[in-house]
Amino acid sequence: MMAACDNVASGSGKTMFFAEGALSNPLGPYRRMGLPLNVLLLSSIVKILIIAHLLLIGVMAMIWAERRISGWMQDRLGPNRVGFQGLLQPIADGIKFLLKEDLIPNHVDKPLYVLAPAMLLIPAMLTIAVVPFGGSIEIAGHTIPLQIADINIGILYILAITSLGVYGVVLGAWASNNKYSLLGGLRSSAQMISYELTLGLAIIGVLMLTVVEQGGSALSLREIAKSQGKNLWNWNFLIHFPAFLAFTTAMFAETNRLPFDLAEAEQELVAGYHTEYSSMKFAMFFMAEYMNMIVGSAVTVTLFLGGWHFFGLENVGGPILSGLISFGIFFAKTAIFLFVFIWVRWTLPRFRYDQLMNLGWKFLLPVALSSIVVTGFLWVTTDGNKLLIGIGNVVAAFIVISVVGGLLVMNKPPEVSTPEIAGLDTLESEGSS
Repeated sequence: MMAACDNVASGSGKTMFFAEGALSNPLGPYRRMGLPLNVLLLSSIVKILIIAHLLLIGVMAMIWAERRISGWMQDRLGPNRVGFQGLLQPIADGIKFLLKEDLIPNHVDKPLYVLAPAMLLIPAMLTIAVVPFGGSIEIAGHTIPLQIADINIGILYILAITSLGVYGVVLGAWASNNKYSLLGGLRSSAQMISYELTLGLAIIGVLMLTVVEQGGSALSLREIAKSQGKNLWNWNFLIHFPAFLAFTTAMFAETNRLPFDLAEAEQELVAGYHTEYSSMKFAMFFMAEYMNMIVGSAVTVTLFLGGWHFFGLENVGGPILSGLISFGIFFAKTAIFLFVFIWVRWTLPRFRYDQLMNLGWKFLLPVALSSIVVTGFLWVTTDGNKLLIGIGNVVAAFIVISVVGGLLVMNKPPEVSTPEIAGLDTLESEGSS
């Protein structure tokens, strides 16, 4: 997969794959824009500082939104005392965690116990580096893309970095030397490995139909967003709707959110992999969860929802205003998707563990594989008609789910009837009376 990375548009409008090295020129996109090295370094530092702070502010905003929206959905108020409408509640929570005593139990493996929260938090912050959060702005004659790093293997970078997060969960569980923590860590590792397959396969169809500029790469998130364009009917969630649903579901599982939070099921595991943690180490686990939600939503917007495009609105205004508008569009789409995260959490009940595994292996994985096959077949046979590809993907997914569901029903073992006990009805009637 590393070799067959680049996807370049030919004159006929078709795509052409070749096995040139995608890593040969990581600064290629910036060189094509003509950015001097000093401007590139300065703009990158500024963008890193802005995005890092926005990510931390976004975590606080999500904590507030989670509690307020859940209160609204459950017909209660939620936090509304600290600041206007409770806006300062996340700051109060942060101060509380900072002032709490940082307890480290005697029975833990101390080096791994201390390292685990950071191993979960740092990958969540690194992933945002390759996500384009807008078009570009022009300052002093230099066109600066609203993206920290537009590397040619952006998708592979995201899949690689996000897979490191499971080490933080597993190490935290193992180092805690607690049976409930260990069970939560084992659940999380099995869950993440299972759903990472669906996560990766669901985007293959998107890469197959991404038409890029000369010298670009289909694995670049900026090229994927630009390929979808401004019109809604060209966005990938319509063309690859089953893959979009599979990707979204797998992302819920990757972030350990309800209904996939089996790793920290309170009714079964006390608190799961972070049972032995307190103070800021405990807070870091939840900061990582909300950061993963934000980054996952941003990646979904880029891959399937057109990125910063919205019916040409991103081109309104001058070279600076249009860039700010594109950032606003991307921010609004990401915020809507984050609301879906909260909505699903307070709507659906938690799955059983066997249901979780069955959904991933027996339904989502076949749907993602069928999307690849149907997209490739119809792309060749219909001369790239995206309408027919979209219809074919939906039909194929319906057939796959029907066949798998039918096979599961037919292979379901018969229920064993309990033998009748003489006099049981008489005893029950006497007990009720």
